[in-house]
Amino acid sequence: MKARVLVIDDNADVAKAIGVLLHLNDIDTHHAATAKAGLEALNSSPFDLVIQDMNFSKNHTSGEEGIQLFQQIRDNFSDIPIILITAWTSLETAVQLVKSGASDYLSKPWDDDKLLVTINNLLELAQLQQAHRQHTLERIRQRDSLSEQFDLCGIRYQSDAMAQLLRMTTQVANSDVAVLITGPNGAGKEKIAEVLQANSPCKDGPFIKVNVGALTPELMAAELFGAEAGAYTGITQRRQGRFESAHGGTLFLDEIGNLSMDGQIKLLRVLETGEFQRIGGNEDIKVKVRIISATNSDLSAAIAAGTFREDLYYRLNVIELNLPPLHKRKADILPLAELFLANKATLSEEAVMALKQYHWPGNVREVKNVMQRAALLCQNQLIKVSDLGLELQQPLKIDASKDDEINANDIRRAIDEAGGVISDAARLLGLGRSALYRRMKKFGIDEN
Repeated sequence: MKARVLVIDDNADVAKAIGVLLHLNDIDTHHAATAKAGLEALNSSPFDLVIQDMNFSKNHTSGEEGIQLFQQIRDNFSDIPIILITAWTSLETAVQLVKSGASDYLSKPWDDDKLLVTINNLLELAQLQQAHRQHTLERIRQRDSLSEQFDLCGIRYQSDAMAQLLRMTTQVANSDVAVLITGPNGAGKEKIAEVLQANSPCKDGPFIKVNVGALTPELMAAELFGAEAGAYTGITQRRQGRFESAHGGTLFLDEIGNLSMDGQIKLLRVLETGEFQRIGGNEDIKVKVRIISATNSDLSAAIAAGTFREDLYYRLNVIELNLPPLHKRKADILPLAELFLANKATLSEEAVMALKQYHWPGNVREVKNVMQRAALLCQNQLIKVSDLGLELQQPLKIDASKDDEINANDIRRAIDEAGGVISDAARLLGLGRSALYRRMKKFGIDEN
């Protein structure tokens, strides 16, 4: 389909000259002689780009008419690229409008070759932006579809990494295979275990959680397998272990990487035979339990070091679900922050940027603590950067007036600090979104 360009100019000769040039390059044009006619044209049919004059009335050279039209187009058609046509008297105004979001400006008389290059570049960028919008909409549809089909246990997310993990989580939830959840402390491994349980065939059964890494070797067997009355000092009646309590449901073994070697041997025996005995008993007990385990340790390294049994690892790790640290899924930061604020306060724009810039070594748990603190300390229910109490890195500072000073590393860093949000990255660099897209294309940077 041909690209469509709207020329808004009271000078019919200007519109005709541009129209002929674009027609020869397989681009359709439509001419509107007034600002009002231009807005009506935009409302009635789609255009890929607008070329607008800065003055529409005789003896008017201030550019005020062009400013008003630009603002009206930008307010109602925020994504369409706009090229300004200007004489020397309104050049300064055009430059200011470019800083406010206009794509480019042409000085009369213009160079046809340069105009054509500019238009083609902008049309290509518009296609990229449209593809990005479609990709974003598709992600939203997939996220909505996932939440409609499955119980996500209140998880808030926006990142592709989390969406992929949740798709895999819900896919394996319906089986009874052992799942190992890996990831750093505070990232939300227990929440992933809850999603597995909530969407499993045993979702109506018990969900028993135990931090096996906190158990001493002496307590481990009694905690997991139970004990008969009199089995050891102080126990006067039979004690049911976690395996029995989880019968017909799920047993979540957290911090499995810290389990003692003796505990690993006993756990492996149960996983291999499906049976165990209470301490002090001689009755073989058989239960039906789905095993989910989690660790923040590198179990492969622990196996190499001889501190974790390889055979147990393969029993526990039929499916591995890896939960990335929060700084690798920055798009999730703001949804999580708003979840933990629970409408008690609002984040200022500067606070939002600070949240995205911070590294979050404590992951989701740290976000929760920071939001609870900020909601208590802020004034008038508005959270400022000072209320967050975060040790922030030096913010990105680039002189956007000198194109050569903005390099590929600056752009990648800005996109990272903005959590992948291009409009926020553009603001960090002092650029318009279209200008940032042009530089991304120049350096071959993919926003994903």
